[in-house]
Amino acid sequence: MSQRSLISDSELQRRPVLYRVVLWSLALLFVALFVFPLYWMVTGAVKTPLELAQPVPTLVPHSWHPETYADAWRKLEIGRYLFNTTFYAIGGWLFQLTVDVAAAYALSKLRPRFGNLVLGGMLASLMLPAAALLVPSYLTVADVPLLHLNLLNTPWALWLPGAANAFNIYVLKRFFDQIPDELLDSAGIDGAGRLRMLWHVVLPLSRPVLAVVSIFAIIGAWKDFLWPLLVLQDPSTQTVSVALSRLAFNGYVTPNEMFAGLAIASIPMVVVFAVFQRSILSGLSAGALKG
Repeated sequence: MSQRSLISDSELQRRPVLYRVVLWSLALLFVALFVFPLYWMVTGAVKTPLELAQPVPTLVPHSWHPETYADAWRKLEIGRYLFNTTFYAIGGWLFQLTVDVAAAYALSKLRPRFGNLVLGGMLASLMLPAAALLVPSYLTVADVPLLHLNLLNTPWALWLPGAANAFNIYVLKRFFDQIPDELLDSAGIDGAGRLRMLWHVVLPLSRPVLAVVSIFAIIGAWKDFLWPLLVLQDPSTQTVSVALSRLAFNGYVTPNEMFAGLAIASIPMVVVFAVFQRSILSGLSAGALKG
């Protein structure tokens, strides 16, 4: 069965060379747009501060100084901030996975009253700009209603506001909808409760979408900057992105050391995406069960 596309099969057969040229040209253009910032960051770290300050930038460094990475690691204390960021990312991932899976399971399989209204409200929250929620969220974590707790400079200020993610809940719910109710009915006949059905039936069948949600949660927590900047004011508790911006603003490091710090901080997420990119694509496109 032929697949529908913008260009018909007959047109492609008449002009195969033109099609390949356009395809490869666009592919190389997008690769250059995404790779060039990384290249500029990595090579900027091995340049001297004088070469970085030149009015005419150099694509290839005139002199190579790879020891800048070691100096940046030691001077910026990147290891400590990477540990903080990893701790926050893992905790945020656990909270997001727990809350989002429970909410999606309830909306998909338990079908509570006004469930569609709740789902619509969650999806409507995606239309709000993130900046509009900063002030109310900050006031909430600074003085938690009823409990009157101050969560600033604690991991809870990052974990609790991001626990319920509307996009993840929607993705999980759509996947849970594809699981036949007959499987849950069979488990119920065998005496399984709702929680046991979730743990032994739904979650094992949902590994692709759980992998996608997990990767999105970890990457989102790792690259977040504005919210940690607001709630983590103590330097000892800051993430690597916030710490590097603070040190750069104070003029504590040279530009090439800052480039080196940024390159080191980006390595974990580049590795995560390179390793799990197939899981991301397959999980997002998963819409049926393989029997």
